[in-house]
This record gives sequence, C-alpha cells and structure tokens, in this order.
Amino acid sequence: MNDAARLPVARDMDRLAGVEIPNPHVRAWVAECAAMCQPDRIHVLNGSAAERQELLQQAVAEGVLLPLNQQKLPGCYLHRSNPNDVARTEQCTFICTPSERLAGQTNNWMDPKQCYAMLGQLFSGSMRGRTLYVVPFVMGPLGSPLAKVGVEITDSIYVAISMGVMTRMGDCAWKELQGSDEFTRCLHSVGDCNPERRYICHFPLDNVIWSFGSGYGGNALLGKKCLALRLAGWMGYQQGWMAEHMLLMGVTSPDGAKTYVAAAFPSACGKTNFAMLIPPEKYLKAGWKINTLGDDIAWMYVNKHDGRLYAINPEAGYFGVVPGTSYQTNPNAMAIIQRDTIYTNVALLPDGDVWWEGKTETPPAACIDWTGQPWTPNCGRPAAHPNSRFTAPMRNNPVLDPQADDPNGVPISGIIFGGRRTKTIPLVFQAFNWIHGVYLGATLGSETTAAATGQLGVVRRDPMAMLPFCGYNINYYFTHWIRMRKQMKDCPRIFHVNWFRKGDDGKFLWPGFGENMRVLKWIVDRCKGQGYAAETLLGWMPRPEDIDLDGLNLPLGRIEAAQSIDLEEIKTEVLTQTELFMKLAGELPKELIFLRELLISRL
Repeated sequence: MNDAARLPVARDMDRLAGVEIPNPHVRAWVAECAAMCQPDRIHVLNGSAAERQELLQQAVAEGVLLPLNQQKLPGCYLHRSNPNDVARTEQCTFICTPSERLAGQTNNWMDPKQCYAMLGQLFSGSMRGRTLYVVPFVMGPLGSPLAKVGVEITDSIYVAISMGVMTRMGDCAWKELQGSDEFTRCLHSVGDCNPERRYICHFPLDNVIWSFGSGYGGNALLGKKCLALRLAGWMGYQQGWMAEHMLLMGVTSPDGAKTYVAAAFPSACGKTNFAMLIPPEKYLKAGWKINTLGDDIAWMYVNKHDGRLYAINPEAGYFGVVPGTSYQTNPNAMAIIQRDTIYTNVALLPDGDVWWEGKTETPPAACIDWTGQPWTPNCGRPAAHPNSRFTAPMRNNPVLDPQADDPNGVPISGIIFGGRRTKTIPLVFQAFNWIHGVYLGATLGSETTAAATGQLGVVRRDPMAMLPFCGYNINYYFTHWIRMRKQMKDCPRIFHVNWFRKGDDGKFLWPGFGENMRVLKWIVDRCKGQGYAAETLLGWMPRPEDIDLDGLNLPLGRIEAAQSIDLEEIKTEVLTQTELFMKLAGELPKELIFLRELLISRL
C-alpha cells in the first residue's frame, strides 16, 4: 500500500483513537480492516436521530434512496437493489469450521484458513473511493443476559441506515460492551456486486462474519440471520440457550391473564400475519388481545428462578416481505410501514406512493416498476419483485407488546410448529411431551411452489424452520433441543398447526388469517391445563366441538375433514421422512429414532 493510500486511513484512525471508538479491541480491529480495504473515509455511527437524517440525505444525494411522498408516507424512502442481488443466496453461504463435521450435512463448508485467504484478496482495496462505516450494535434488549454486541464494518450507506432500524445501534453498544473483547466482528463490502464473487461466510469459533459481493438485507445486515441465528445458534449450543427462527406473541384473555407463545413456520406459511393477528370481532368484544414481540427471531433461555423458558426478540425492527400484504391480510403491518420505512424493490406510483402485487385488488393504470422501468398491468411482468421488502422500526407496531424491551424476556408457555400442507396433516394437534415435540419440529415439512422447484406440492423438510439458518451440525442442534428439557422445571407445551389443508373440492378447509384466533384459543387453554383433547396416533387433538365455531359460517363437516387422520396418508408421510433420517443417519439423536418407531408401531 502506498503512502497516499495510507494517509486518510491513518489520519482518521488517529482521530478515532481518542474519541469515537472507546473500546481498544474494536479500535484495533477497525484499523486492521481499514488497512486491508483502504477506504477514503471512516465514519463511526453514534445512532442519534440527527445522524440518521444526515445519512438519509446523503443516501438521497448519492441516488441510493428515493424520497417518497412525505405527506402520505412521512420518513419513507425507496431503494432499488441490483437486479442480480434480490434475495439470500444459500449457495454462497458458508460455515467455516476446522472440521466439516462441525458444519454438518445441511451447510456449505469451507476451511477457515482457505476462506480468510480467499476473501482477504477480495476485500483488499475494495473500499477505495468509498466510506467505511463503523456500525456498533446490540442484539437484544439492553442489559439482557442474552444481549450480544456486534460491530459491522460496511461500505454500504443502505446497510448502515438499515442496521439503525433493525438493531439497537450506536453509542449504546459501547456502553454494553465496556472494555470487553467479546463482540461479533462483522465485515461487509458490496464489492462490485458480481454473483461470481459473492460470499457470506461465518466463522463460529472466531465469532466472525465476512460478507462480500451483496447488498441484500439477509446477506448484508449481518446482525440478522448471520449473527442472530447462525452464530447465535452456536453460542446457544455452547452456553445452554437457544436461538430460533420463531415469532413471539402475547395472548391476553378476557380475565386479563397473558400467555406468551413462540411459533416456527417456514417461508410462505403466514408467519408475520400470525405474529400480528387481529382477532375476530367476537373475540375483540370479549376482551381478547394479541401483542407482537417479534415476527422472525427468538432467543430463549431457562430462568434459574422459576425453571421456565423465557424469550427475547433480539431485533428492533421488521424486515418483511410486502407482496400480498394489505389492509385485508395484515392491517397491523400496513400501519407499521406508513412511516419511517425503507421499501426495497417495490413499484413507484406517479404521486410518490408505492405499490406491490396484493396491496389493492385493482392495480394502478401505470407506475415505475422495481427495476425503474415504466409498467402497466398488461406488460407481462410484476411491478414489484416477489421478494420486495420493507424495513421498519418495531416501535411503529400498534400492537407492540409492552414487554418487548424487557431485558429478562417473557415466559413461554407454548411453542407452535406449522407448515403448508394441502393434505395429510390436521389443522391442530399437541405433542405428547417435549421430546415428541422435538420430533414434530425435526420432521416439519412444507410444500414447495412451482417457482421454487419446478414441481408443485413437493414436501420439503425444514426442521424447526431452521434448515437455512442452523450454523452448525443439525444433529447437534436436535440434541441441544433434547438436553434443554433437562434444565426446565415446567417446559412449554408443543403444538403443530396446518392452516392450508384443502378438501376434495380444492378449497381451503379452514378460513385462516384472523380466524386462526379460534385455534390459538384452544392452544392457550391447553397451555393453562384447560381445554379438552383426545389422544390420537399423532398427538392430543381437539374434537371439532372443542374449537369455537360460534359466528363462523363453517359447516362442522369442514372442521371434521380438517382434523381427519387418514392412516394410509400418515404411512406415506412416515416413509417420506426416511430421506431426512437417512441423510442425518449416524449422529441423529436416538430419541428421534425411537419416536419414529413409536409412531410406526401406533400405525
């Protein structure tokens, strides 16, 4: 590196040394990264409102963000990403551990030394002409026993702004970290956004994440999936807690009692809608209320005082899919994104508003599509990208739970697994016990769409909805679930739901959306030791009359069909699980093998 290249970095590091980076370990690491990436400028974020406004103005000036209609959408902006960079790239995501066995069969593996060397060449000089943003952040409520500090270095102003929405970002991180060296080192550069040079690499044993070549949220906001699930999952395995791809919600009954549940659904199974569920009018009038703690990630630990499982939402915002979101499907989500939101890859209306497929029944006569091209309804292409997103602060949520910032978290009474299955799997049933619940989660399946696989209705196994996010050997992950039971005096009840079962006429047997409150009520009753259930070969199951159908124009026969068990279909289901069990054979916990044998024996 020549002296001219060194000067801006050296000058800025001298300035930072005394003031802006109080932690010496962070300061040394930033100097090391700056020497490698060679930025023109270094900007350490403090997380203030004034700073955010300055960053937004700068992003607009650079063309990274477009301001929207500030009367309709105050504080909202549109971001258009590179057309080759619109989703998480699992094929480019690696777990880098000394042995391939530690990464397991479900992850892409790379030797850490080889990966550092290869990425070091890509990062070398990658920030010339750019600003290096130092983004200190905290995952989890400040002061929580589970809170984790990270520092992301990035050359993307979009990432810097978005991290301020999704995490507790700024000077609060320095206070949380104090003088410790225990922070996640996150290095990110968009590079030239070439898919051939795109890598999202995790080093669990080093507490390090390096991401190169992508500006998309799941690949670039390194506090989210990368830290909060892949690395945190490994930390939890080592330290005795859990990092799960789960929503968190509170259910308040008319008597004022509150029950907290967590739920894991694979993509396209209504996770955000369920997290922000609005009960039917009958339930609202009776005094039922739903509050959201989180819509995506839960960190859970056993409280030593009462032996119960407690959970926090490590995030401070929502990074949600917008297509299909409307005032009919999710009014709370629509309320959230009316202000202080960054929309990514949606369509732009002539008046400065935004639109996406499913927002309204009638599409606009004309707009600018997500690529910046003119669009009309008959042009033959979508106006918004199918994976277009919103990034919004959780404080915007009108039903945000009052305990969302409680550092101790909330006690979890129930855990719900659910997938998209058009047949075979009933509407709702309860596991016999915790270990049986682990088996249900481990064998969780959801049907793919034609767009995803070229075949419609193929069952894809997605254990605990964690298949893309388990950052270590998934057999060890299952074992961890089983051994967590030993810490608990009173473990959560585990349930399985399926909102998507269809009848012989091809129509959904259950109306879904807000009516899911009726099933949730039965689940809450069971968590309290109330509510009737019959023992079946799959688990404890409500009779049709045990689910409140009052006011719902649904024939009893539809519920009976939704809850029916076909022995031949269940046998086929068990056989299709064989692929998963064979793939993971050798280290699969014996408890799961025994549970499968028990199910076969009941058949």
